[in-house]
Amino acid sequence: MKAIGKFIIVDDIQEEVRTGSGLLLTAADADAFRYRKALVVSPGTDVSAILEGDLVYYDKAHSFTMVIGGHRRTVIQERDVVVVESR
Repeated sequence: MKAIGKFIIVDDIQEEVRTGSGLLLTAADADAFRYRKALVVSPGTDVSAILEGDLVYYDKAHSFTMVIGGHRRTVIQERDVVVVESR
């Protein structure tokens, strides 16, 4: 499986979100955030700044989910990535 063009295939990462006062937010509360963290599985053929294995934050409103090879994967475009954490 390989993404083509400016598309990127990622696996979403469920984060434990705490407020400044230390309260743990529920999954429903955390899902209300606009941005989601993910692990890059396959960067597209035209993507140069993001590599396989990078952690990214992306705008979840512009993503879609597919089942590929029995795994639930999210497909995003390079322009929707807002932060990259290189490993």
